[in-house]
Amino acid sequence: MKLAIVTAYPPSKVTLTEYGYHLVKHFRLQEDVTEIVLITDRTEEEKDLYFEEEGCTITVKECWSFNSYKNVFHINSAISETKPDAVLFNLQFLKFGDKKVPAALGLLLPMICKLKGIPTISLLHNIMEQVDLENAGITKNKWLQKAYNFIGTTLTRFVLASDIVAVTISKYVGILENKYRSRNIALIPHGAFETPPEPDYSIPKGPKQVMAFGKFGTYKKVEILIEAVELIRKRTKEDIEIVIAGTDSPNTPGYLEGIKEKYKHVSQLRFTGYVAEEDVPTIFGESSVVVFPYTSTTGSSGVLHQAGSYGKAVALPDLGDLSILVKEEGYKGEFFDPESEASLADGIERILTDDNHRINLSQTNYRAACSLPMSAITKMYVDYFKAIQQTKSTGMPLEISNALQHKAESV
Repeated sequence: MKLAIVTAYPPSKVTLTEYGYHLVKHFRLQEDVTEIVLITDRTEEEKDLYFEEEGCTITVKECWSFNSYKNVFHINSAISETKPDAVLFNLQFLKFGDKKVPAALGLLLPMICKLKGIPTISLLHNIMEQVDLENAGITKNKWLQKAYNFIGTTLTRFVLASDIVAVTISKYVGILENKYRSRNIALIPHGAFETPPEPDYSIPKGPKQVMAFGKFGTYKKVEILIEAVELIRKRTKEDIEIVIAGTDSPNTPGYLEGIKEKYKHVSQLRFTGYVAEEDVPTIFGESSVVVFPYTSTTGSSGVLHQAGSYGKAVALPDLGDLSILVKEEGYKGEFFDPESEASLADGIERILTDDNHRINLSQTNYRAACSLPMSAITKMYVDYFKAIQQTKSTGMPLEISNALQHKAESV
């Protein structure tokens, strides 16, 4: 199978970059995949294609840019030129831009590929019905929110033209099937990016690092984390370093610079900036607890899966998709009220001051992550592509295979 993957890819700063990297890393090891055509966004630096294991050939087509009106034409041209056997889109609604027209045009591509007869799967990381437009930094205007939801519904129908739309959360399956009467929705778990050898769950000597990781400024706001640690410092003797790992969200440029200025009086507060893929194990490995300072959620959390992979305890809000993930995939953490610094402080303190509790959470999360390796996830996609090809060759309408669906649910 010559597989085209349309995704942002490191060192890109566009959303879903990390997930794109790990899709490529593990698809290249699938026996049925003989070549990967990586259809990705343009970056000044070279694409990160260094992998330790030998794998299939990778052809890179840098042909699109965030917020470009021409993305739909350039990507379509790259697909026509390379003639893949199948196409996988790694999508969310602002994948191709945070401006309305470029974002919308990019989401026409799955329908275009389907019309061209190419087996097409779209991995949809979020759905408009579950996005808080105000918290996501898109708009506070109620009339504009209604307009966005109408546009989002229309664009969802274009994405649903794919042979299969894959979602990572069971709730999304029900919403798409009930609202859109679609029967081509597959539940495929997010998967853990890495499954390193089981750690010893010790933490480095020195300050205990309380870390948040991601793109900040919309629904991910670090003020609550900083304020919570300051509360802990006032009532305990714990030596704590606050680590903010990542960058601004594209929707809130300058957010972290503002935070640096606002909290310049706070000691042991470190901002790492962009974290390269090779530095991710160190960032997680040195942390004592990973905190999710979210006010809402917009899909499955890659950071939660990463924290589990590296055997880390977590503190997270009991809301939305995070709550569903914890219940469905077996993760465990300290829940807190997303509007209460005191609630978050209590959760972090319980982890930092009780090693047995921290280790128990860490072990549970490692086991949860190991049950969902990306190798198994990419194998599910290969199996679905084979099912699509078989139905096209026989002329029978495609139905989601119960065997494959049960396989996803059992994992």
